[in-house]
Amino acid sequence: MTRLMKTDFPGLKLLGRGKVRDNYDLGTSLLIVSTDRISAFDHILPNGIPDKGKVLNQISIFWFQKTAGMVRNHLKEIRVERFPEPLLRHVEVLRGRSVLVTRLDMLPIECVVRGYLAGSGFKEYKKAGAVCGVKLPAGLEESSRLPEPIFTPSTKAVSGHDENISFARVVDLVGRETAEQARDLSLAIYRTACEHAETRGIIIADTKFEFGRDHDSLVLADEVLTPDSSRFWPRESYRPGRPQPSLDKQYVRDYLESIGWDKNPPAPPLPDEIVQGTRTRYLDIFRRLTGRSLE
Repeated sequence: MTRLMKTDFPGLKLLGRGKVRDNYDLGTSLLIVSTDRISAFDHILPNGIPDKGKVLNQISIFWFQKTAGMVRNHLKEIRVERFPEPLLRHVEVLRGRSVLVTRLDMLPIECVVRGYLAGSGFKEYKKAGAVCGVKLPAGLEESSRLPEPIFTPSTKAVSGHDENISFARVVDLVGRETAEQARDLSLAIYRTACEHAETRGIIIADTKFEFGRDHDSLVLADEVLTPDSSRFWPRESYRPGRPQPSLDKQYVRDYLESIGWDKNPPAPPLPDEIVQGTRTRYLDIFRRLTGRSLE
């Protein structure tokens, strides 16, 4: 199976390559192309996951459309046949994995919402009994469901690790009104998504959102509730007190931990069985949440 690791469109201005997405300047719009690259522990791995970019793009579109009544999003066009003329010669590369979006002034924070105790949140809880300054009840186990979802923001690191920060620090960075709006929208979107996912047998343990400003309003942007940005657990196998089987990128992280990689470059290649296992999980969560087949 082929995989798209990098795009190159002569005549288009490349704004930058993220860990997964290539962004192109179209004036007041951006072309975002989701490649099949995969990263873990802040490093891009040398081999990608076939169809991963299409899953990320199409599952984000699904959630953008589902939450459109709650918050404005950055989508301008999702149908490649309606892209501007210079892009039409690349339609076969772009199909299913690209969108045109509004350019925004992005907030310098990740809006993380946790409904369950896992990952860095569980590590922080074990040390301090709190996550990002939010005090939690004593006696919680790994993967415990929280009494209610909590907003646990982080920095948006250009390189290195994102760092969990307090809500007070968010206020310092973006102002109280914007901070409260981002928090409230994040919690509301998460709750709505969890209600839908529960009907499909999926637990959304945690996720992250990004918002940008368009004049004075907040706009939901980047990716939404993907297996790169969220922890998805099958409800039928959920048991607190232990790590959960995952339908997300945790499968790759677990493999890299198992081989003792020191998380310094160069990143090791993924063996074929891990590539295929990751692809299967991404396709599974897409079908279960959307009820659709991948374009």
